[in-house]
Amino acid sequence: MCAKTIHDTNHITYESLLAGNKKFVADTLDLDPEYFTKLANGQNPPVLWIGCADSRVPANQITNTRPGEIFVHRNIANMVIHTDMNMLSVLDYAVNVLKVRHVIVTGHYGCGGVIAAMSNQEFGLIDNWLRHIKDVYRLYADELGSIEDEDKRVDRLVELNVIENAYNLCKTSIVQNAWAKGQPLAVHGWVYSLETGIITDMNVSTQNNKNMDDVFRFSPPTP
Repeated sequence: MCAKTIHDTNHITYESLLAGNKKFVADTLDLDPEYFTKLANGQNPPVLWIGCADSRVPANQITNTRPGEIFVHRNIANMVIHTDMNMLSVLDYAVNVLKVRHVIVTGHYGCGGVIAAMSNQEFGLIDNWLRHIKDVYRLYADELGSIEDEDKRVDRLVELNVIENAYNLCKTSIVQNAWAKGQPLAVHGWVYSLETGIITDMNVSTQNNKNMDDVFRFSPPTP
C-alpha cells in the first residue's frame, strides 16, 4: 500500500538479499564477536510496537534501538481489530509473557491504507480490512469534512486512526486484565513523518481504564 517509492530498488534481487545477510553477519561479528550468542539467549523487550506494514517505517531504525528491544507487530494501517487473532496473540504474548511496559500504536502520514479507505474505489479482499478505517472516518465525518485540503484531510485521518486504535487496545481484555492485576502497562499513539523522520506523540497515553466510557470499562474482579 505504499503511495510512492523514495529510491530505486531495481538492484534488489533474491540473491542480493542472501549476500546482504552474509555481509551483515560478517560486519556485526567484526564489531562484537559475541553478538549473536548474546542475542540467542532470549529477549526482554520493554515495548510492543503495533505499526503499519509499510516498508518505509522500520521500528528499530526510526527509534534508534537494537534487535531485542522492541517486539513488533505490523499490518496494513496499524489496526487493532478485536477479531484479529494474529494481533491478539502477539498482544497476549507481549503483555503476559514478555511483560512489556509500553504498547505503542504507530501510524505514518501518507499511509496508503488510509488513502485507500478514504475513497469509494473497490480494491478487493482488503476492502474488508479498510472498512474499519472507514468507520473511523464516520466517527469524525464532520471534522474531516471541514478540511478542504485533501492532503491535510488524509493526515488528520491518519492521526484519528492512531487515536482510535490506541483506544481499541485499551478495550481489550488483555490490557484491562493487566491493569486490574496492577501490572505496569502504558498505551500510546504515535504518528511518523516519512518526510522529516520525526515521530509525533498523539498525547493519548494512558496507564489505566479510568478515562474510558463505562460500557467499555471492565469492573474489578471480585475478591
